[in-house]
Amino acid sequence: MIHRTGGVDRNFTTPGGTCRTVAPPILGFDQAGNLVGSWGGPGQGYEWPDSNHGLWIDYKGNFWVGGNGDKDTQVLKFTADGKFLLQIGKHGVHNGSNDTANLWKATDGSVDRATNEVYIGDGYGNRRVIVYDSESGKYKRHWGAYGSKPDDTDLGNYNPDAPPAKQFRNPVHCAEISNDNLIYACDRANDRIQVFRRDGTFVKEAFIAKQTRGSGSVWDITFSRDPQQKYIYLADGGNHTIHILLRDTLEVLTTIGAGGKQPGQFFGTHNLATDSRGNLFVAETYSGRIQKFAYKGLGPVTKKDQGTVWPRSTR
Repeated sequence: MIHRTGGVDRNFTTPGGTCRTVAPPILGFDQAGNLVGSWGGPGQGYEWPDSNHGLWIDYKGNFWVGGNGDKDTQVLKFTADGKFLLQIGKHGVHNGSNDTANLWKATDGSVDRATNEVYIGDGYGNRRVIVYDSESGKYKRHWGAYGSKPDDTDLGNYNPDAPPAKQFRNPVHCAEISNDNLIYACDRANDRIQVFRRDGTFVKEAFIAKQTRGSGSVWDITFSRDPQQKYIYLADGGNHTIHILLRDTLEVLTTIGAGGKQPGQFFGTHNLATDSRGNLFVAETYSGRIQKFAYKGLGPVTKKDQGTVWPRSTR
């Protein structure tokens, strides 16, 4: 099942929104793209975000939701059918990147099967990766760039020719755990991905499309579905592409896509996911669209830039 936020439904009103006919925040689709379920929004016992943003699913099938509204300082956990389980943080309360009780505009995350810890990219407001117990919500630890204590000092505009920034810039747009227990953080506006051990020890980093300014190049990642997770798919929303990396070296092997709204093109490559069959799903923030790319096996890299991967005719 595919899940996303957004769409159209005449029976749901977004809190604080001006449009009266929008979808429930969470939509479920089957592999053919048919809507099979929906839920979400304000309810008893929790505080729904003002602006839906992050959505990730843990190994138990539970759903985690974050928001990027100015007062969205919480993440929520639900069952697959929308039963509320846990809230971490209190809506509208934050005290910077070393506040252990609250988040601020959390973006995305992942759950460690071995330890039941949730790693959260936090986020558009804070500048850190933070870890909680995924069952109780108890705070465990947090860190900034290079595993250091986060600092909220304004870094100014990104300069690709300056020495690497010692802190994350906003937003920290992902925190993904691999099968070999490494944490990958998307430092979006610094055009880099940083890798850590589970305790926050810095391992390595790589810059992707380093000359990208503005909204940056490293928006999200997902891993290939082989047990070794040999490859990383990386969403570059600033350049409307997807880079494919070797995970062990973080070398960019090839790039697909180009800016545009036609099939196979991207307009704000925002989030990625791979399913159990290796198919790749791409969510675009500026076009409000999801595209599916079917996995067809491995082959040689024939060129660094593949351009637009046009759909094959079914005729």
